[in-house]
Amino acid sequence: MNRTRRACPHSDHAFGWMRGRLREGLCWTDRRGMLKASLAGLGGLTLPRLVAESAAAGRKPPSRSVILLWMAGGPSHIDMWDPKPDRPPENRGPFGVTRTKVPGIVLCEHLPRQAAMMDRFTIIRSVDARKSNHEPNKVFQTGNRDAAPRVNPRGEQYPAIGSIIARHVGSSRGAVPPYVMFTKSRSHIAGGGYLGKAFDPFNGNLAARLPVYDLVGNDTGKRSGASLFQLPAGLTTERIESRRALLKQLDRIRRSLDLDGVMDATDAYHRQAVDLLLGRQARRAFDLSAEPDAVRRRYGKHLWCQQALLARRLVEAGVSFVTLDLSYHTASGTWDTHGDNIPPYGGIRNGLGPLLPLFDHLITTLVEDLEQRGLLDQVLVVAMGEFGRTPQMGTQGSVDGRNHWPYVMSICLAGGGLRHGQVIGATERDGGHIRERPVTPGDLAATIYRHMGVPLDTTYEDNQGRPHPIVVENGRPIAELF
Repeated sequence: MNRTRRACPHSDHAFGWMRGRLREGLCWTDRRGMLKASLAGLGGLTLPRLVAESAAAGRKPPSRSVILLWMAGGPSHIDMWDPKPDRPPENRGPFGVTRTKVPGIVLCEHLPRQAAMMDRFTIIRSVDARKSNHEPNKVFQTGNRDAAPRVNPRGEQYPAIGSIIARHVGSSRGAVPPYVMFTKSRSHIAGGGYLGKAFDPFNGNLAARLPVYDLVGNDTGKRSGASLFQLPAGLTTERIESRRALLKQLDRIRRSLDLDGVMDATDAYHRQAVDLLLGRQARRAFDLSAEPDAVRRRYGKHLWCQQALLARRLVEAGVSFVTLDLSYHTASGTWDTHGDNIPPYGGIRNGLGPLLPLFDHLITTLVEDLEQRGLLDQVLVVAMGEFGRTPQMGTQGSVDGRNHWPYVMSICLAGGGLRHGQVIGATERDGGHIRERPVTPGDLAATIYRHMGVPLDTTYEDNQGRPHPIVVENGRPIAELF
C-alpha cells in the first residue's frame, strides 16, 4: 500500500526546513546564509518540496489531468440538469427545457449549447450529498463526508483530491505546480490538510493578469497585476542567478564528499523553484497574451471564461489538477440562490438565470477547445457544487428561491477518455430524493483517482501517524463511465 510521508514539522512554507532564523556552522556569512536570505521570500511557492517528493518516488510524468469547475453555493439540479417539466410550477421552477443531441435526455432551456453537445457529456442525477455543507467547502473536493469543518473540528485536515494527486502524480514538468486554484475566497477550496502545506493548491490569481470583479459580478474595469512574477525592489533575475552560481561554487568541495548525491538533488529542487519565480515555462502558461486573438475571443472577456482558458493552458503545460471557483462572492458562493429578497445571490430566475448562459458558454467552449487540441481524452472536466436545492420553490420568506438540499444533487462530467452521452441515476418525480443508482463522494473520488492512475488503496498519515484511506465509504469508480 502506498503511504504518504508525514508533514515536516517545519512545513509552514517550502523553505521552513532551512530554519532561516538559526545560524549554523562557523559564524560567518556563508553561502547557506545567503541562500536562506535570498529564498525567504519564495516560501509560499512550496515548490522545492513538491519537486523533491515527486523525484523521491520515481514517478513518470503524468499524461492526464483534471479541471474542476467548482460552482460554489450549490447549483439547483432541478433548474439545470434534472428538470421536471411535468411538475407544478412551485416544483419545476420558472425555466423550460430543451431536447439534447441524445434522444430522451432534456436539460434546462438555458443550456442549449450543452444540449447540442450532449454526446460529449455525462450527467449524474443521483449524487448523495448528505453531510456536505459550504463555507468552507470540503466534502466533494476531498471525497470524504468527514471533511465538514462546520461540524467536525478535524474537517480541514482531510486532503483535497487535487492534493492527493499532487503528492502521488505531481506535474508532468517540474517548472509548473501540480495543483492550481483560481478563487476569490481561500475557504472555498480544499487544501493539503494532513499532507502538509506543500500540497496546498498554488494560487493562480497571483500569476495571471485577469479582470477584477466585485462581489456581485460587476467588472470593475481593473486588472490583477500577476504579482508573483514581479520581483521585490532591488531583487533582479541577475542577482538570483548570481547567488545560485555562487552556491554551486562554494558547494564544490562538500559535493565531492557527498556520496549520496544529496547536494546535487537539493540544487536541482531549488533551481526548479527559482525557474518558476523567474517565469520561463510557468510565466508563459499563465500569460493569456500568448494565446491567439481568435481563441481569446472565442472564450470571451468574462473572468470565469478567461480562467477556463488559463486552465486549458495549464493542463497543456503539465499541471495535473486545476480548480476554478466559479463565484464572485467570498462568502457562501454565487450559486447559493435562496431568493431575490436575500442579496447578493438572488433567486432562481434573477440569480441563477443569468449564470446559466455564461456557464453553458464556458463549459462547452472549454470542452470543444480541449477536443480540437487533442486533449479531451487526457483531461477530465468535472462541474459540481456542494449540494442540490429544495424541490419546492420559496424559502426563507421568498417565493423565487430554493434552500440547501443535501439529499441529492447533479454533477456533470466530460472528457477523460470516458463513456459519455448518458445520464446516470435518477431522482423521484419531484427531484427531492434518489430513486436509483446512488453515487457517493467516495465513488466520485475513486473515479478521479482511477483516471489519474492513483492506486485506490493508497493511504496517508495524520499527525499521529495513523493511516487514512484516500477512498472512503467503499467508494468505487463509477462503472458506467468505463
